[in-house]
Amino acid sequence: MTHSTTAEVDPGGDGGLNRGGYSWAIFEGGRDPFVILITIYIFMPYVASVMVGDPVRGQEVISRWQQYAGWAVMLTAPFLGSAIDKVGHRKPWLALIVGLMIPLIAALWWAKPDGSGLSLAMTMAIAMTVNVLFTYTDVLHNSLLVRAAGLRAAHKASGLALALGNLFSVFALGFTAWAFALPGNVPWAWVPSAPLFSLDPAKHEPERVVALLSAGLLALGALPLFLFTPDAQKTGATWARAFSDGARDLVAMLRTVGRYKDAAVYLVSRMFFVDGMNAVLIYIGVYAAGVMGWGALELLAFGIVLSMVAVVGGFTGRWLDAWLGPKAALRVEILMTTVGVVAMLGMAADRVLFFWPHDAAAHGPIWDGPVFRTLPDLVFLAIGCLNAIFVPAQYASSRTMLTRLTPPHQTGAFFGVYALSGVATSWLGPMLVNIGTSVTKTQQGGVAMIVILLLLGLIGLSFVRGGGRQVS
Repeated sequence: MTHSTTAEVDPGGDGGLNRGGYSWAIFEGGRDPFVILITIYIFMPYVASVMVGDPVRGQEVISRWQQYAGWAVMLTAPFLGSAIDKVGHRKPWLALIVGLMIPLIAALWWAKPDGSGLSLAMTMAIAMTVNVLFTYTDVLHNSLLVRAAGLRAAHKASGLALALGNLFSVFALGFTAWAFALPGNVPWAWVPSAPLFSLDPAKHEPERVVALLSAGLLALGALPLFLFTPDAQKTGATWARAFSDGARDLVAMLRTVGRYKDAAVYLVSRMFFVDGMNAVLIYIGVYAAGVMGWGALELLAFGIVLSMVAVVGGFTGRWLDAWLGPKAALRVEILMTTVGVVAMLGMAADRVLFFWPHDAAAHGPIWDGPVFRTLPDLVFLAIGCLNAIFVPAQYASSRTMLTRLTPPHQTGAFFGVYALSGVATSWLGPMLVNIGTSVTKTQQGGVAMIVILLLLGLIGLSFVRGGGRQVS
């Protein structure tokens, strides 16, 4: 039996999710572990600490390559987003991109610490290519939402996708800890006595195996979408014509938004604070590995805790929006994230919040568990949880804020520019972190640059009128 991939559907829908909507959401669940395992918590900290061999220089290398990826996204993703409606069908192109991503992600397994596999440059080139392709999947996947769920159930599919992204990521982190990091480190009966598949910790195979796990989850998560999620009809337009018409639409959207000063100022401000928020996520794992001296096991536990706490962030954003209004909510969220970043700068394995030295030998472990045994470890974990609440809350409040500044009949144009503003300066955060790390020769100097982006966004918000609490 074959399944139609271009069947016509009611764009409104009946308000419920069918297998097309569930399959659309599952794709995000399979895709997100790449970010969690590779970009944030496991693989990139391994690259910085082991392949580069110096966490400071490692942060500099990673931020430089992230900057290159940001430039590629800036120059291409907006045009892909504007052109895709002109072409019509998405799934063949999404299949092509996913088909490239899976072997590229898996190839990172050969990023060996002794240089006998992939070189550092090849490793970073592959990882950043996947980052760019990941953005393309975001554009194409999001454009299928209404086709998958209909307008009446789009919010259900979107919320389910976010939940599955967290669920798959926590599962991937938990399985990696149980199967590869905990064995040999704890006497617990429910943990294998040695890493599964005879992985060798001395060769950092437990860190590198997350590449194979991420590739496998992406393949499994993509399969239902290609089988069951409806596609748009092919229009017959060529890509050259689609990109040309799409570029004109982008210009028209920018002109439309430019006529509304407060919305325009808000979107410019958002570019800065979103870059700062994204940078917090990108570098927190590399920073913890270098400054706190955490290894794979600590970073796995860190990722599990923060991924679970992040669920609270969405509810926090909704609550702050209702209580204060989205503009004030954003101010609180940006300010609290700034506090979290500044607190991170004052942490080290032997120091708490700038001023309190800590001698682990003199104080002894706080508990006899395998991770977070010292006061600095626990304080850094608390700082991470603070950021895990307010960074997701900001993403929720950002959307609500724009709806308060948007004429109802021009929502499409405004959210088109909203999406553009999310990628147009994606290179800025990595560039500033790279400059700060290079100039100061410290990881703290690089991460301190994130504070500048957050404060610029916070200052920009002060010039925006509107976004207050709605009074019923």
